Amino acid sequence: MLNLLTDIEGLSVGHATDLGLGSGVTAIVFDKPAVASGVVLGGAPGGRDTALLDPAMTVTEVDAFVLSGGSAFGLDAAGGVQAGLRAMGRGFPVGNQRVPIVPQAILMDLLNGGDKDWGLQSPYRDLGYEAFRAAAKGYFPLGTVGAGTGATTATVKGGLGSASARSSAGHTIAAIVAVNALGSATVGEGPHFWSAPFEQDEEFGGLGLPEMIDARDTAMRLKGMNTTATTIGAIVTDAVLTKAQAHRLAVMGHDGFARALLPAHLPLDGDTIFSAATGARPLGGLPEFLELCHLATLVMARAIARGVYGATALAVEGAQPAWRDRYADRL
Repeated sequence: MLNLLTDIEGLSVGHATDLGLGSGVTAIVFDKPAVASGVVLGGAPGGRDTALLDPAMTVTEVDAFVLSGGSAFGLDAAGGVQAGLRAMGRGFPVGNQRVPIVPQAILMDLLNGGDKDWGLQSPYRDLGYEAFRAAAKGYFPLGTVGAGTGATTATVKGGLGSASARSSAGHTIAAIVAVNALGSATVGEGPHFWSAPFEQDEEFGGLGLPEMIDARDTAMRLKGMNTTATTIGAIVTDAVLTKAQAHRLAVMGHDGFARALLPAHLPLDGDTIFSAATGARPLGGLPEFLELCHLATLVMARAIARGVYGATALAVEGAQPAWRDRYADRL
């Protein structure tokens, strides 16, 4: 177990990172179509092919997910991933054609100091294709990479995080997330993470919670009233699930947002979680599914803290300091 989304057999993860742009793309590519769903709870979402993830809709499986910076411009990234899949002959059959199914969510990172003067065409289609080409199994980096490159929060820089767990029945479940919250992943003005009760093996510093949390720590902290934010991610398991069950995992992943970010799901957040099941391991019954729901919350909360903990500041004027800049003595 690498404590990453790639602990799920049957998928690959790839990043495209442009530090000058201050943005990037992350692609999650399934070896074969995976049963999928998703839930949007933020008030300012941006996405592509998200409506088809509703359990009432016809298409039940996807070929890939895309997480991207760039706000609405970033929606071009799914086209790059789709192009790579089409060249492989992947996609939903429509007559003699195949249409790769690639839902995407975007986050707002246009105001982080990076060079967004890209001219007529945005770079995100090319970044999407680059992320697709980079997709691999095994280890992948966290922090200021891929969709987390330009991410920020109310207190310290955001980033790309991931975490995994194994259920008592042997199913694997994992989360990946780009943390770009309007609120904060840390308690008050200190180094502790709201996710601390769920931490495993000191994966984000082992600091625990502060001895006392008072009203100053729970006061609202926002990174600005004239911007949108958005935390976006995915929950994936190797269990055999229906589309409705996958939808429930996405709902439970949002509980992880609520435990790791304060506040979450604001009117200016576009908080979105995709979910998928690769179907490698049969599900024994309702108790096993209930445990997967529980673990979906925990792995998402842990992934959020890991994304912030692993981030480094962008090398641009006025860049937001990273957690490791503010609290280097805690490393």
